[in-house]
Amino acid sequence: MKQRILVLVTSFALTFSCLLPGPQASAETPTAASPYLVGQWLPSDQLFFDQWLAQLVEGTVSADRPLLPVIQEFKDLIEEDPQLFMQFNQMFDQLPESTAFSKDPGGKPQIKNYHQMLQVMNRILTMAPEFNKTGLVGFPINAILDWPMGTPAGTSVFLNEKVNRQLKKILTQWAVFLGSAESRYVLNDNPETGWFGRDAKAAMPHFVEDFISDPDSPYYGFTSWDDFFTRKFREKQRPVASPDDDAVIANACESAPYRIEKGVKLVDSFWIKAQPYSLQHMMAMDPLAGQFAGGTVYQAFLSALSYHRWHSPVSGRIVKTRLIDGSYYAEALSEGFDPAGPNNSQGYITQVASRALVFIEADNPDIGLLAVLFVGMAEVSSNEITVYQGQHVNKGDQLGMFHFGGSTHCLIFRPNVNLKFDLHGQTPGLHSENIPVRAQIATVGK
Repeated sequence: MKQRILVLVTSFALTFSCLLPGPQASAETPTAASPYLVGQWLPSDQLFFDQWLAQLVEGTVSADRPLLPVIQEFKDLIEEDPQLFMQFNQMFDQLPESTAFSKDPGGKPQIKNYHQMLQVMNRILTMAPEFNKTGLVGFPINAILDWPMGTPAGTSVFLNEKVNRQLKKILTQWAVFLGSAESRYVLNDNPETGWFGRDAKAAMPHFVEDFISDPDSPYYGFTSWDDFFTRKFREKQRPVASPDDDAVIANACESAPYRIEKGVKLVDSFWIKAQPYSLQHMMAMDPLAGQFAGGTVYQAFLSALSYHRWHSPVSGRIVKTRLIDGSYYAEALSEGFDPAGPNNSQGYITQVASRALVFIEADNPDIGLLAVLFVGMAEVSSNEITVYQGQHVNKGDQLGMFHFGGSTHCLIFRPNVNLKFDLHGQTPGLHSENIPVRAQIATVGK
């Protein structure tokens, strides 16, 4: 039985290339065009981003549209709860004066208060992401909250359970639009902004060969933006690594290595600068979490122009699946102002973000119980699990997918599993590149 939750997150989510945290441009030292937005969820060109946001804000003000019911609910929640009313005002007041990011030509913040924030969100709910070669504005909500979420007040606001319940409703409403035929308007051949235009084809030169599509049909045969986003590889693409060798572990997502951590604690201070993993919190206090204390976590981030379905890293039996509600726009306060939203907080969000958890009892006893955690980030946290408890899966079989995005995922191994990682010559966290889904990423020995 399928379990599905559409949990987008704070920004137009597109899962593009490399979500690695790049050189961080601090609030004190912003750059005019810095490549900090790795993964292209947001543009790498600061000037382009500022112009995009200015146009969005200007269009919102001039339109003066009534709020959609789900946005009006958010407004009522903010204004009727004294604590939230205070914090939503404080998080804009707490932006440092030196912050040059997201300012209008007069040097003032483009998003000045929560009223303007709601108006822009209201407009975004009937928009689909366009392509742009400088980097896609794939997280529009994340974009407008980028700096406020890094303030002390923002840190509290975006961990608030009532706020996240409402954000879930908002993002679910957006998902309805992105799953409709109306969302296909961006699947066109405009040279600069169309997904089948000149610039997009240069960024994805093997699209037709790689993915099931029909260039002779309208919209290449896709029925909606979500249908395009969750596209499938053609049959011979991405073969399974050593399908008959249970000692070989396959990559669960089309993703780049982010971090390998050994001796992970059951409970740890995940909010501090180093962002250690805290297994009880990652697994939402699941009774099985204790089996992984002292074990190993492999984390990798998805690529934005890539593939968003999940596949089993091993052959085995599905022991349990869980969809875990959590935050959408939370980031670690210890990271300071992150120019790409929670990009530099990928360790932290494994404990707090909306996520999907799958436990697999591997056929290989040297692996035993394995946990796979798929973590949504900002608008990209829509998780659908497509396997069920008791089902046997073969290595490489589909486990589920991210809808409209997908940010990062973890393989969690028990202690004493003798792992030898094969990261295809890369060092985690150093501007890694995607390793193909279902390719070898590790072997296990006796």
